[in-house]
Amino acid sequence: MRRIRYGFALSAACAVTLLGGCGGGSLSAGESGSDAPAMGSAQARPEQHDARRPSEQSTERSGSQADGDGVVSGVKATRQERQVIYTGSMTVRAERVPAAVQQAKQIVTAAGGHLSKEESRSADDTEDSATLEFKIPPARYAEVVGRLGKDLGRQLSMNQGAQDVTLRVADVESRLRSAQQSLESLRTLLKKADTIGQVLEVEREISGRQADLESLQAQQKELAAQVAMATMTLQLVGPATPVAGPDEEPAGFLGGLEAGWSSLVSFVKVALTVFGAVLPWVVASLPLVLLVVYLVRRDRAARAHVVSPPPGPKPGGPDPTAA
Repeated sequence: MRRIRYGFALSAACAVTLLGGCGGGSLSAGESGSDAPAMGSAQARPEQHDARRPSEQSTERSGSQADGDGVVSGVKATRQERQVIYTGSMTVRAERVPAAVQQAKQIVTAAGGHLSKEESRSADDTEDSATLEFKIPPARYAEVVGRLGKDLGRQLSMNQGAQDVTLRVADVESRLRSAQQSLESLRTLLKKADTIGQVLEVEREISGRQADLESLQAQQKELAAQVAMATMTLQLVGPATPVAGPDEEPAGFLGGLEAGWSSLVSFVKVALTVFGAVLPWVVASLPLVLLVVYLVRRDRAARAHVVSPPPGPKPGGPDPTAA
């Protein structure tokens, strides 16, 4: 009995020991499982942080590489100033044209411009007209044009234009530098010429290159003057001065009929003009022509009345006295 009791007790102790070992193993597994996510998250964070660094590093490298390329190439983009020629024309109807002319001159002079050409036509106070050509600084061009259209009277028409000549200016400058360098080379070659033939040939080339250089310099000055100052042509007309507007040609049959009639009228005008120019010469030369005709006819009549010799016996014919 004692052995049986000891056997049961020993079995129970073993069972308790086994159960305790299994519980500790499960607990340790749970603890290890709870610690594993923490360790995984702790390890994942450095990996994510390191994953973001390559993009930043690549951006920094690309920027540094771009900077390095810019330094290595040594090419810097420079903004080139555009060279533009501004032109315009305006027609304004003013109450008194002489006063408007003086006011226009004052407006342009106050803006730093000047008058380059002036034409005036005077009939009476209501039919006066004037054409003024002004040179205006481009920076004040819009302001001056606005004042001329408002302060002088009623604006009838306005045309403006702008021409970009940047490439043309650069081309002229490049050709000018090449011509100067070529001319300097020829002058150096002239000093080394030995014979008269070489001297004459080099001098001929120098003369040709000098002419080209002067032509390029003139073009450069003209372009610089046109770019430096805008051109405005102002036409001032009185209250009763007729102003020619743009002609609108009708299309179709009426347009053709009008064009044909205009051509016929133009031809008749030209023909009458030519006839009027020739008529005085015809009238002046008519007496001389009549005199020449009269002399020619009288000469012919005199030749016709010349007495011819009487007819005589034909040689070898019968003798009428013998009969």
